[in-house]
Parts: sequence; structure tokens; C-alpha cells
Amino acid sequence: MSLTPKRYTITAALPYTNGPIHIGHLAGVYIPADIYARYLRLAGKDVIYICGSDEHGVAISMKARKEGITPQQVIDKYHTIIKQSFADFGISFDHYSRTSAAIHHQTASDFFKKLYNDGAFIEETTQQLFDPEANQFLADRFVTGTCPKCDNPEAYGDQCEKCGSTLNATDLINPKSTITGSEPILRETKHWFLPLNKYADFLTDWIIKGHKNDWKPNVYGQVKSWIDAGLEPRAVTRDLDWGIDVPVPGAEGKKLYVWFDAPIGYISATKEWAQIKGTDWEPYWKSDDTKLVHFIGKDNIVFHCIIFPAMLKAEGSYILPDNVPANEFLNLEGNKLSTSKNWAVWLHEYLIDFPNQQDALRYALTANAPETKDNDFTWADFQARNNNELSAVLGNFINRVLVLTQKYYNGVVPQSQSLLPQDEEVLAALKAYPTVIADSIERYRFREAMGEVMNVARLGNKYLADEEPWKTIKTDPDRVQTQLFIALQVAAVLRTLTEPFLPFTASKLAEMLQLPVTDWNALPHANEWISAGHVLGASELLFPQVEDAAIEAQLAKLEATKTSNQQQAPEAVTPLKDTCTFEDFAKLDIRIGTILEAEKMPKANKLLVLKVGVGTDVRTIVSGIAAHFTPEEVIGKRVSVLVNLAPRALRGVESQGMILMTEDSQGKLHFVNPEGEGVPDGAVVS
Repeated sequence: MSLTPKRYTITAALPYTNGPIHIGHLAGVYIPADIYARYLRLAGKDVIYICGSDEHGVAISMKARKEGITPQQVIDKYHTIIKQSFADFGISFDHYSRTSAAIHHQTASDFFKKLYNDGAFIEETTQQLFDPEANQFLADRFVTGTCPKCDNPEAYGDQCEKCGSTLNATDLINPKSTITGSEPILRETKHWFLPLNKYADFLTDWIIKGHKNDWKPNVYGQVKSWIDAGLEPRAVTRDLDWGIDVPVPGAEGKKLYVWFDAPIGYISATKEWAQIKGTDWEPYWKSDDTKLVHFIGKDNIVFHCIIFPAMLKAEGSYILPDNVPANEFLNLEGNKLSTSKNWAVWLHEYLIDFPNQQDALRYALTANAPETKDNDFTWADFQARNNNELSAVLGNFINRVLVLTQKYYNGVVPQSQSLLPQDEEVLAALKAYPTVIADSIERYRFREAMGEVMNVARLGNKYLADEEPWKTIKTDPDRVQTQLFIALQVAAVLRTLTEPFLPFTASKLAEMLQLPVTDWNALPHANEWISAGHVLGASELLFPQVEDAAIEAQLAKLEATKTSNQQQAPEAVTPLKDTCTFEDFAKLDIRIGTILEAEKMPKANKLLVLKVGVGTDVRTIVSGIAAHFTPEEVIGKRVSVLVNLAPRALRGVESQGMILMTEDSQGKLHFVNPEGEGVPDGAVVS
């Protein structure tokens, strides 16, 4: 890509059409991408912002079975709901497509055949789990079992959501078919694989050497760990009854793996857009002066940073992503968002309870965006951000300046008189802010950028509070003309600055100020942004107060969901493991210890490095408990330690044991503490 891109291709992760859209989707992917696209358009850039429904894969089949309908009925239902939700919240896609479209099937098939004909795949016959009762091979998500790495009994065949490990279905302990509940058997099947190991050097040069300093640490770190661990061939076909047929001889009954098919959806959606517009799609994907940016959640990093780039490299004619600014996860009231457990704030339901308040949610999700770590959405925080920030700062400033202008000058922008130093300072700040905000946006720091927009409103509020035109009007009416002229300049700049972040508010400001949007790049060079003599429109309330009763109703809804989940699915007891002998147990040397020191593992969100006294010596133990405890909380804790576990290097630190923990139904970890006074370090647990 050239240093100055001629055009931008922006993609947002294709949402699965197995359920509606919730706030986690908005916060993680679609609002950040929308802010970026809207800003670039304001800056006069050639931009295409692409997305579409991901309508293949196991998730769709599972939803169809659960609801007793066909996969086509599932995707038609949720595609409509999802597309409408995006429109309702102002997500400004240039084109929103779907992977069931004929143009996508053709594009994905052609892409596969190009790689197939070029010899890019390897063909292997492997053992795959088969459900004899259902008489079908089991895709990854149709298998559950115990994770071989963390003993989670509810791991899927492709991933353990507890420890985050990527798995193969055949790795699971005690696997079960989710279709019939029976134990599957192994049966041979033929598939095509993309040999990622052949692209290790390319990926190392492109990412590890080329993007170390400009990709987000969470993205770079995850990709580096994958490459360092050694890449292996990845299957690009599956034994399924729903999806795109594998378009080569000898592949009857096989479909393209959804993670081969889905990212090609960005390309097919661009083609579809170009057909509608009567333009050429290729420059947006095949020209070196195009900047390609993928907006995704952290669970999709490996697919967009390793697998899809390897596919593009193998095909040979496509550009590679310039950046993949993935966000972390958003939780809800302290718990993980869950579609299956209905623990979510669904967008279509939000608008029933908070009509015409889309920007209140956009703001809350941007101000609390999980850009560098998992964050928590709470209804109390939502209320506070609306009432104490949007309403009290931005809404209050706009209301005051328009009401005063209407009162003193019949809604006509007054003529400025001579400027005082404080007036010059405000005008200088207004010229500086657009560049500051643009810099934050271009570094994908949208939370920071939103904060700077609010600082412009604070600038206006402070100016009015310091100048007090409602008092000055009695003693120096000419001075008030200048005061309101300056304040209206702030309002005019806010009309443009809010456009990427709060589009519904920006539209209201356009009506109230009777002012079209301004070219972002022109903002720092203007001497004024609204002229004397300009007639303003009527003022209206920008941000209604969110009352306590509305918040209490949302909390009650969540509490009812929690109660329903508990009644429908009583707390599961982890199944007993296979019988062991006394000799097996006797091999375990478990000792009482005390945590003496603790610190975070650098660049690892989940790990603490502990120094634990176990009587005989002090052990260094790396423990994955950082999401549950701070280093300060654990110092001095009495713990049970498995001391004769073979040492293991974790991120360059040798871990010399394991702390015993329990986990409750909410996923919270607890130490296994010794009972009784005077139990010394080194005491044997037997």
C-alpha cells in the first residue's frame, strides 16, 4: 500500500445469522468501523464500507434443528432482523450483502478452484468423528467434550471457550454428539487443506517484522504466538449438508469450510456493490494504493491475520490488510454476553424501551469500548453517561447557546465585535481539535477521539460560564454579540465533529443550526464556521434524561433472565472423571503454601507470576487467575499447591507447580484454602 492511500476498503466481521445483534457486536466491531468510515468520508476519501450476513456453517444448522425449521428459514429470518438493526443504529454500510447470494457462491467457488488448479491445497484422508445414530459426520460444533488442556467439560470440537485453546474435535475427552447425545466413532473422510506451514516465512515477514509497531498489541501478540507455536495445514472443506459445494471432482457431499467461505464474502459483497453502482470492484481489492482494514472481535483474529491473508497470498492478485484493529469482549453486568442464555441487550429490543435514543447507546459503547481489555457494560454507567455527559455537557451547551441567540437576536447569528484574548483562545482551540481527533481515529483510538469531541463541548460550556452573557447583556450588549458569535462557532464545529460518532445528534444539529456538514480537512483552516446573519432553526432537546425507573426495568429484565436460566438449567455438576487407583493419587504431592509475591505477566492479560513458599523452598508459579484477582489481592493468601508437577515454560518463565482452584457457576475462581489455625507451609494434603 502506498503511504497516501487513494481509496479505502473497510470490512466489518460478517455476523452469523443465527440470532439478532446485541451490544457486544456493536461495541466490538460495528461502531468502531462506522466511526472510521464516516470520518474518512468527511475527509473526502474514496471509501467502501462492506459487510453482510454469514449464512453458512454449523451455527445455522444447529439453530435450524433447535427451532425445527430449515436453514434457509433461519437465515432469512435473522438476516432481516440484523440488517434492520444496523440501519436503525446508523451503521452506514455502503453495501450489506449475504453469503447465500448467487454472486458469493460463484466468487467463493472460483477462488477455491483457482487455488486448487494452482496446487495450493493438499488432499488428505483423515479420521473424523461420525455419529452412527444420525448417520453423518460431525462438524466441530456438533461435538462437545472435555477440553484436554483445562478439563472444561463443555468444550466444543473447534475451541474451548474457557481457556481459549483452539482444538480439533478428535482431541476432546469423552466426546458426545450434540445431535443425538451418543458417543461418536472415528471414520475416514477425504478433505482439502491449506498448508499454512508453507506461509510461515511470509507471515513472519509481513506481520512480525512489518506490523510490530502499528498493530494493536492484543492482535500482534495473538498472531505471534500462533506463528511461534508452528503453523499446521488447515482444512478448508467439511462434511456438511449446508453451505457452498466444493467445486471439484470427487467432492460430492462436501462443503467449503465457513472460515474459507466467509471472508471471501467481503470480496463478493464488493462485487455486488460495484454491479449496482456500475463501477469496477477490482481497485478496492487489487490495487496497491488501496488501504484494506478489517474490523473484528478478538475471537476472529487468527482467521483475519493468518488464514485469510494466506488465502489471498496463495491466490496471488489481492492486496493484504493494512490493519486489523480487533477489540476485546464486552461483558454485561459482570457476566459474559451469551446468546444461548439470552444474557444480552438486543438492539431491536433496546429501541422499544429507549425510542430515538440510538446515540445514547452509541456514546456509552464508544466511551467504554473494549479496545485494550474486556470491559463491562452496566445500566448504571449507561444512565450516568447519558445524563451526566451527553445531556449535561453536550446537550446543555447546545441548548444554552441556541436559546440565548433566540432570546437576544431572534435566532440570527450576531456580528462579532473586537475579539478579546479569551475569544482568540477558543477559536485557536477549534482549529486544533479536528487534527487531534483525526489523529486518534486514524490510530483506531475511538474512545480517545470521542473524549476529545466532548472536550470541545466542555470548551463551549466553560466559555459561556466564564463570560456569563446573561449578565453582560445588562451592561455591555455589544460584548454579548461577540460572546454568542464565538459560542456558535463551537456549536458549528460540533455539528461536523459529532457526525462519525453520534450521527443522529449530528442530523439534529444540522436542523437546529441550519448548517450542512463541513469537509473535515477544511475545519482547521477556517476563520469562522458559521457566519453572522445566518438564521438558526428551532432548538430541541438532544438527550432526554434516562430515569431511574427505566434502569430498574432493565435490571429486572436481566434478573428475570438469570432466574429463568437457573430454573431451566440447574447448576451442572461436572461429570466424574475416569476411576484412578490409589497409586495414581499417591503420586500427587500437594502442599500448603503462602503467596509471598505477585505480579502481572507482561503482555498477558490472564497470567500472574507468583512466588509461593511451600515449606521446602519458594516456587515460581505462573497462574491464569489475573482476570479474577489483582496481584495485591493474592499476596498473603494460603493456598494448596501441586508441587511435583513437571516444570513448564510459559512465556519465558518456568512455572514450578500449580495452584489448586475451584470455579463456581458464575465462572468465578476461588482458592482451595487450608482450614484450621497453625497449618504450616509445607504441610502435606493427603
